[in-house]
Amino acid sequence: MYPHVISTRIGSLVLRVPRLRDGKFSTELFSRYQRSEQALLLALMEMCVNGVSTRKVQNITEELCGTSFSKSMVSELTKRLEPIVTGWNGRPLSDTSYPFVFVDAMVLRAREGNVVRSKGMMIAMGVNREGYREVLGFMVGDTESEASWAEFFQWLKSRGLSGVDMLISDSHGGLVKAARKHFQGTAWQRCQTHYTRNVMEAAPHSVKVELHECVKSMLNAPDIQTARMMLKHILDTYGKKAPQAAKTLENGFEDVMTVMSVPAELRKRLRTTNALERLNEEVRRRERVIRIFPSAESAARLLGAILMDQSSQWQNGKRYLDMSNYRGIESERRVSLKAV
Repeated sequence: MYPHVISTRIGSLVLRVPRLRDGKFSTELFSRYQRSEQALLLALMEMCVNGVSTRKVQNITEELCGTSFSKSMVSELTKRLEPIVTGWNGRPLSDTSYPFVFVDAMVLRAREGNVVRSKGMMIAMGVNREGYREVLGFMVGDTESEASWAEFFQWLKSRGLSGVDMLISDSHGGLVKAARKHFQGTAWQRCQTHYTRNVMEAAPHSVKVELHECVKSMLNAPDIQTARMMLKHILDTYGKKAPQAAKTLENGFEDVMTVMSVPAELRKRLRTTNALERLNEEVRRRERVIRIFPSAESAARLLGAILMDQSSQWQNGKRYLDMSNYRGIESERRVSLKAV
């Protein structure tokens, strides 16, 4: 017999393993060279995914189990997530269509060689025909580049993304150009929150409060005709007081009012990227713990696990949009196209 120490959630256990000459003895309690209980290893990985730093993980395991796991070992454990996250991120999207797709990006920091560089993570969230949200995929790249967004959109389509009636995003130059090229025939809804912020940034301080109320009322108009009348009134009133803000307001009007083409009960959740912003904030909460990722691959691995978990919760949770009225409009539109 010889002692074999295995770390578990309740401390260290010493197992007496028979010493045989032919070496044929084996046990299902632990795999070869396995020095820790599988449940403990899964717990360590889950702590990392939930935003616990590797240093804190090291302290927690030492306190609970009497065994200290090095930061490098914890990092190695998270690599086990890679095939899971990669498989999920590349899954086919052809089983259903996604009438509404939100896209946005978040900036993170990762080491590249001996230099820390800013990286962008592009994220797409879709709402399927049943009204449920789903993270469609993510990609790390240059979020300011049209080429990166084009690659991202092509990748989504190659996985079977179809039936997109409306794309909701901010007005990043590269994103909009790539969307117009790769989603021809798809309506673009510019985020009204970012649009309002752009208008306010261009307005003099003396008129910001009253102008903000006017813009807010215009965006909440019951129909497009009323919204146009309110736009005209704002331009007449503030054209000379805040010329730059008025120009920004007028230039973006058509893009931010695209949402008027869908039933009124869907507009509130489709007129901004707030749903995706909240997802980004949830990811950011974990990312702040790490601050600088060892590599872009490790960032994709860890943040991808968070996105995968959130997407699963959405699909098993409440319906995001009631699509019953929209499906009727969609059917009428297809009948009209066939007639033409």
